[in-house]
Amino acid sequence: MAFQLTRNSFGKLVLTAEDGQVHEGVLPVRAFPIQAPDEGISMVLTDGKEVAWIDALADLPGEVRQLVHDELEGREFMPEILRIIDVTSFATPCTWTVATDRGDTEFLLKGEEDIRRIGATSLLVADNHGIHFLIRDMFTIDRNSRRILDRFL
Repeated sequence: MAFQLTRNSFGKLVLTAEDGQVHEGVLPVRAFPIQAPDEGISMVLTDGKEVAWIDALADLPGEVRQLVHDELEGREFMPEILRIIDVTSFATPCTWTVATDRGDTEFLLKGEEDIRRIGATSLLVADNHGIHFLIRDMFTIDRNSRRILDRFL
């Protein structure tokens, strides 16, 4: 690893480069947040300048990996829909009740245009508050969820 990573007393990440240069307030940014969330992570300053690159989280020592993971989790909120429990209507706007990797929730789908395809099998569903929910693989989701999705796609 070509850098050291710590957290300062204000809770900000501090990156010390191999040449000794210290960068306070660095942020991890995923290059491919959906297709490869644990690979290709750029450590950037608040102005967007990259100061370090991480090929894979798994390659980092435990403490550094945990710091990067915690920072990413705190900045990114994209629950993954595991199952669609119910929808109030097949016409929009409608309320969806879903089971996610972060628990069950309800949200309002304003229109079909708020469901976007990402790649061949993934979908992003945006609620009325701008929160994006991920369906990682629409072909492996349970039969009832797939039936509901088909009505909107």
